[in-house]
Amino acid sequence: MRIRPRQQILDVWRAMMTTCWDGRDWRWGGKGGANSISDSEQILCLLYPATEIDIFALDVPDRMEDDVIAALEPLRGPMQIGGFVVCLLEQYIERNTGAEGRPNFAAGSYLRSSDHRKPTAEQRDIEVVAAYSMSLTVCLAGMRFLRGYKGSLRSKAHREPVDRIDTLAAKLSDRLTAAMTGLVRSFVVNTVAPKSPAGQVILSILNQGDRREETVLREVCDALERVRARLRNDITLGQTPDTQLDDDGLLFECGWTWGVAKDAAAVGFVDAAIAEQPGIADPRPYLYFTVVALDGINDLISQRTRELDLLSEQQYRLAEALRIRWDLTQRYWSTIARFGPAAWPLEDIPWRTSDGDESDYYSLIVSAVLIQDLVSRTASDDDLTRAVAIFDELARRGRITRRPARDDPAVRLHTPGVRLMLVGTEEVDRGPRLEWQVSDFAAVLLERTLQAARLSGNVAARDRLMQLAELSMEHLDRRMLRVGPAAGLWDDPTRVFGGNGADPEIEPSWYLTERIIECLVAADRTFREEPLRASAMVVRTVELLNEADHLFNQGMLGVSVEDISDNRRMLADVEEYLTRARKLVDEQPGTAFSLASVALVELNKLTHARRDATRVL
Repeated sequence: MRIRPRQQILDVWRAMMTTCWDGRDWRWGGKGGANSISDSEQILCLLYPATEIDIFALDVPDRMEDDVIAALEPLRGPMQIGGFVVCLLEQYIERNTGAEGRPNFAAGSYLRSSDHRKPTAEQRDIEVVAAYSMSLTVCLAGMRFLRGYKGSLRSKAHREPVDRIDTLAAKLSDRLTAAMTGLVRSFVVNTVAPKSPAGQVILSILNQGDRREETVLREVCDALERVRARLRNDITLGQTPDTQLDDDGLLFECGWTWGVAKDAAAVGFVDAAIAEQPGIADPRPYLYFTVVALDGINDLISQRTRELDLLSEQQYRLAEALRIRWDLTQRYWSTIARFGPAAWPLEDIPWRTSDGDESDYYSLIVSAVLIQDLVSRTASDDDLTRAVAIFDELARRGRITRRPARDDPAVRLHTPGVRLMLVGTEEVDRGPRLEWQVSDFAAVLLERTLQAARLSGNVAARDRLMQLAELSMEHLDRRMLRVGPAAGLWDDPTRVFGGNGADPEIEPSWYLTERIIECLVAADRTFREEPLRASAMVVRTVELLNEADHLFNQGMLGVSVEDISDNRRMLADVEEYLTRARKLVDEQPGTAFSLASVALVELNKLTHARRDATRVL
């Protein structure tokens, strides 16, 4: 199916109005109950498109698009929509602020027990990187919205709302600072000896040519020398102890663990509890949380954020610390994914993590980091062409482009999802070790193929990526809830993978719905890029234009300057076609080719008309 970002985002907004708004109160919570992450995901379904895509903007009533107003019709018009978003942000802050006004990032119901015991109340308050990253994006989007909305309320009659907006913006800024601090203290570097179990796993991933272990070790150390040096010299804020980067004989990996790392240093210049509270997370990178952190930081360091000057001096310092970590993490995993002279380690599916766990999902996550790195730098056509083959294989293995078999183990990638053990959670209140389930395989595949398509300069590669994106969208569309109060939202995997069918009263999954919104925003960005120009098409178009120009000039020799006949008017039309084609030949050679073809057809009609007239005479 075709991806139509404008229509599909508005469809989600309409479904949200039906599901969450009763005319007086907004209904928070969804599948699995409410928590700080679910609240962030829910509000981002509305706020993220509104602040990332101009046609969905809600901050200036006079500029609101008619179809946007229609989708949000239950809110009773453009003048009320802005005030509604302000109220929603106020509720979000109130719901996720704890004692003494401290921002609360508790994962709550998203945390599950790995055994028969239930998580304790204290364990439900554990904070994870996903909460920090999602909150960061909410706060930035909220602050952008408030900046624009405040500008539309400049008259004295709106003094009270302006003061209210300033108060809300300050609270969002405080939460943003806390989220950024949590991300800084959740970044880890894990060094391992080559002969250790973890070191052997890393070397086995890197050694795709069955080469000597010493050769691979030397080459990977050389490839990562600059990353190692910058991690050693530039990463000081919130670092964990016992990181032995000075020993070049050790392997290392970097990224984000699931929460504030155990023994992470305090961030002294931030006056917030999260800056010094003890961490408990295993100081080893988790691929899933690494990608979640990278996506949030990408919003933080975007051009749009810089242009709006939303950050305080303290936040700029935190943002710079996160930008360095963002850059080095992408460089590390991009280098690892493509290491070696022959086959990429990433092409050897499934990917294995340093603790020995392996899954197609990890291959997809490493691919996601690779694509994000290629977005940040100049991607080569070879990189993207090889990435196409990886995405194609993952789509087949994940049963996106193939039907699932009976009792197919690949179904577990989608439902219930991949289980991530959160090592360290068992230390809280003597409870069970908790786990995190990720079930966004199809959404991650869709978003990253769209990003890759946006980068690709190869027509065939881009076409295959767009085909994969459309097939992924079709898969996700089939999983949309069709009945019940949450119809139009997600998720009903039984529609694809079979089962007893979803409960008609099933709650929406904001986890998956928000990720589909991210995909649609990515699609909008991709579609706004100029179409690719194939060099062969340019050459062929120029050939057609040369022929058409020559025939046009011949035709003009046979008409008088004062001629106003149908033939003269047709030649004028041909001249317009050729002029437009010349202007478009470099940027849109296919369109120029079509215009030149139409011109040649019209010129051929004139030639036949003149011959017929000559025969009659």
